[in-house]
Amino acid sequence: QVQLMESGGGSVQAGGSLRLSCAASGDTYSYSDYCMGWFRQAPGKQREGVAFIGYDGDTDYVDSVKGRFTIAKDKGSLYLQMDNLKPEDTAMYYCAAVTSRYGASLCRRLTYLYWGQGTQVTVSS
Repeated sequence: QVQLMESGGGSVQAGGSLRLSCAASGDTYSYSDYCMGWFRQAPGKQREGVAFIGYDGDTDYVDSVKGRFTIAKDKGSLYLQMDNLKPEDTAMYYCAAVTSRYGASLCRRLTYLYWGQGTQVTVSS
């Protein structure tokens, strides 16, 4: 069982930055054996995956955030650096994990088993 807990959300103006963190823990958790990702869901919209990191550290992003968001992991934590934020980035952001030794491009296709409770990001124009 893996537990995930996000932090770092908040309200910013367009063009601003936020850094989300996700602390991972669990009896069997070994950060190197998981695909991990950041997902978001805006009101009235479907949840979408925005950034993924594979077991060996490679990354993949949805087109709408490429060049603005950076995903990284360090031992028991996952991060999402968000720069040049836009109002359309407003959403609840979740970190998620699934046991896998795939690279990031395949990680984005998986069904994620472990989820955090979410952290709200609001970007005003």
